[in-house]
Amino acid sequence: MSVQNVLNLIKEKNIEWVDFRFVGLAGKAQHISLPATEVDEETFVNGVAFDGSSIPGFRGIEQSDMVMMPDTETAYVDPFTAHPTLIIMSNIHTPEGDRYDRDPRSIAQKAEEYLQTTGVGTTAYFAPESEFFIFDDVRFENGMNKSYFEVDSEEAGWNTARKEEGGNLAYKVPVKGGYVPVAPMDSQQDIRSEMCNKLADAGLRIERHHHEVATAGQAEINFRFDTLTKTADNLLKYKYIVANTAREYGKVATFMPKPLFGDNGSGMHVHMSIFNEGNPLFYEKGAYANLSEMAINYIGGILYHAPALIAITNPSTNSFKRLVPGYEAPVNLVFSKGNRSAAVRIPIAAVTPKGCRIEFRTPDSTANPYLAFAAMLMAGLDGIKKKIDPRALGYGPFDTNIYEMSDSEKAEIRSVPGTLDEALDALAADSDFLLEGGVFTQDFIDNYIDLKRGEAKQVAIRIHPHEYNLYFDC
Repeated sequence: MSVQNVLNLIKEKNIEWVDFRFVGLAGKAQHISLPATEVDEETFVNGVAFDGSSIPGFRGIEQSDMVMMPDTETAYVDPFTAHPTLIIMSNIHTPEGDRYDRDPRSIAQKAEEYLQTTGVGTTAYFAPESEFFIFDDVRFENGMNKSYFEVDSEEAGWNTARKEEGGNLAYKVPVKGGYVPVAPMDSQQDIRSEMCNKLADAGLRIERHHHEVATAGQAEINFRFDTLTKTADNLLKYKYIVANTAREYGKVATFMPKPLFGDNGSGMHVHMSIFNEGNPLFYEKGAYANLSEMAINYIGGILYHAPALIAITNPSTNSFKRLVPGYEAPVNLVFSKGNRSAAVRIPIAAVTPKGCRIEFRTPDSTANPYLAFAAMLMAGLDGIKKKIDPRALGYGPFDTNIYEMSDSEKAEIRSVPGTLDEALDALAADSDFLLEGGVFTQDFIDNYIDLKRGEAKQVAIRIHPHEYNLYFDC
């Protein structure tokens, strides 16, 4: 969309405000709104100034001036504001006009540019399956003398005896019993459909929605794949619309990987493929799962670099509450066709040559999508460049249920890091593949590790309520 087309859209839709957005290191959208009457062609040339020192991990106060440069291709009308508002994503530049090396969106774009310089292919496609919970009530507090959280849902399995409904309506979702039931057990059909309608109006092509495995309102909405940066843009749009639609219904949505103890967590399975001028490169008929050697090497790069990669794709302490055996969590660093107990799965049902892809099941939605997708692409390209063969390294294929293997058999399988600190150690030791082509910089990686270690320390020094159960009477 050209600048003139955006200006025409502002007039056609009677837009009152233009909301310029960028993404911080944590993957959360930030915004500044300008009156539509103040937006003209010069706005898209000079950008919108903001204070970078107020964004964690961006700039010191002595270098705080930064500029948002709007990307007109991302414009869409906000479905929630009372005053008509147009949303536009931006890249971050320095006052001198240079692309800012710590801008996650610019890193995603540099990864796409790097792909084209390698000669491997022209386009990388990504499709995330971002799961979430819809709760009716969320409360939490952390203080010197108390620490707790409490969430509730009208369909939660723990509410079979609740009386507050004025006569319990039953049909609660059992623990691990929520995968695609019909109403009345699935009580959230309409809210998910409303989310989908709003997403479609905002430009996403919706493929399906359904209830997920966990109790208490776990859900999933799938939207169509796209190129790396566009998919990251779409995921931010997706999270924004899901969260605000839930709020309109008097509910609250969360993409937190493990908000409940004892049931499945929420992942972000990411499907990937590479094309060259419209031709799929991951397909080879008759090979294992119809995968080309290029695809096998791409998997090799993902699995070889996985411990470091997970510091970016699973960047929260809560991520590692999900990455434990027993809850369909993909903790095993192996690949397989159709096997959901493996970290990398190759979908094989109803797959065409253009639909042939790999699925990395370990990530979750605390990841910054621009960084996560860029890092996955860089790991896969390193596997192609170095012809990393996952079969020779013992990464599979494993076509049996790994969860049912004996302990001695499982001991032979590499697993994901056990904590965020372990993953950050792995990233510190294995980051050269990210530096290729200047996609990531050493400054960015060092800054990212420091920021995440600070988060991990905040959690580590706090008293956990379960410690009272374990140690109070010692």
